[in-house]
Amino acid sequence: MSANGMKTGEATVTAGYRSRITDWPLSERPREKLISYGTESVSDAELIALILGHGSSQFNAVETAKRLLSEFRNLAGLADASIDELQRVSGVGPVKAVKLIAAFQLCKNLQKNRAENSIVRFTSPAKVADIYKPVLGGLNKEVFYVILLNSAMKRIADFEVSRGILDASLVHPREVFNPAVRYSARGIILMHNHPSGDLIPSDEDITVTNRLVESGKILEIPIFDHLIISDDGYFSFKENDYL
Repeated sequence: MSANGMKTGEATVTAGYRSRITDWPLSERPREKLISYGTESVSDAELIALILGHGSSQFNAVETAKRLLSEFRNLAGLADASIDELQRVSGVGPVKAVKLIAAFQLCKNLQKNRAENSIVRFTSPAKVADIYKPVLGGLNKEVFYVILLNSAMKRIADFEVSRGILDASLVHPREVFNPAVRYSARGIILMHNHPSGDLIPSDEDITVTNRLVESGKILEIPIFDHLIISDDGYFSFKENDYL
């Protein structure tokens, strides 16, 4: 028994009890706010809390969401976090981590889908970059892609060729042109990301591109462009007279 007549531990229990979202006024609860006033009335932390579903014994869902945003600095950082990284935050287990990964991937898929629907022919480097920024822009490893095009400059398919630091050993002409031959592509666009955000092509980028261009000439499958993608923009070899 404490000096104020409260049983030992009662204050802690009461404080935790009062922090539960179900004890908040209805007008302050994230779900009810969204239903009554729309998505614009709900903060990022509250939206994340709705995805998490519930908190833990230490923190309610909103408090956990705020801790996540703080840990990864902002929403973009949180969206790029791995399942293991998310679980390092107290109150986030594998189920909550997977929910967050799935939600952010849906957002990226939606961005890509909207960008795809905005163009018919893959002739604008800027528009092609808009499609693939959600796919490549936030990755922390270099990933090399090839886009296969038909004679109308419409996409047939795209393929990931390699992951890791871009070099000639990883991006072999065989790996790039095999799918192009298999799908009877009339041309291809090369693409990779720079996790550093620096869009200037490296010497290795240029060497790999020139090697693939020469291979394409032999196979009569032209390379229309090579795009370097980051979160903040893109670099087109074609636009900058590297092709």
